[in-house]
Amino acid sequence: MATRRSSRGLSIVELLVGTAIGLVVVAAGTAVVTHNARENRALMIEARLMQDLRTAADIVARDLRRAGYWGASASGVRSDDGSAVAANPYALVTPEAAASDAVRLSFSRDASENGTVDGNERFGFRLRNGAIELQLGDSNWQALTDAATLTVTGFEVEPRTEETSLERFCAEPCAAGSVSCPPRQQVRSFAVAIEGRAVADPGVRRSVQAGARLRNVAVVGSCEA
Repeated sequence: MATRRSSRGLSIVELLVGTAIGLVVVAAGTAVVTHNARENRALMIEARLMQDLRTAADIVARDLRRAGYWGASASGVRSDDGSAVAANPYALVTPEAAASDAVRLSFSRDASENGTVDGNERFGFRLRNGAIELQLGDSNWQALTDAATLTVTGFEVEPRTEETSLERFCAEPCAAGSVSCPPRQQVRSFAVAIEGRAVADPGVRRSVQAGARLRNVAVVGSCEA
């Protein structure tokens, strides 16, 4: 006579143990997903911050390289016909010596050069209320960085000048103690540094540096008459 084995379900202890194990697995999975989401968000905020800072630095450096462009630059070179040498009206770039949180410059946009720095040829950058602003013409300032995503905590433009003596081009030697002779060729450059923090996470702070060498050199001083 065959023995019939009766089937039975899970006991309450087995059910509780299984439920506990399931909850532990779910909690561990949730923790991993949450951590990955948090890390991904932090990486996205950092990447956005660096992209905004690099874009701003590139724009500042690009305009600085254009500073001093003059369509009639040939008029500023001495020629054999004895014609007067004209000064470049776009040569001034401020700051000239110490570092500053603002920079002003100009470059020609005239189709036919008139020798005057017009209102639409004035440009610049400044730090104001946590944002870098771009000047496009007289009294026309526009935000370059988005204050809703980035707070600029530092903006510095440092001028640097290297001089080369041009005394060998003078017909007469310079007088002793002369402050204007010999003439010097100035090669000007600017170091740009920008610091900022993300609005979404103020703990994320980054900084970038950029350099710009002016393409138009300046000549100061003169030979003895």
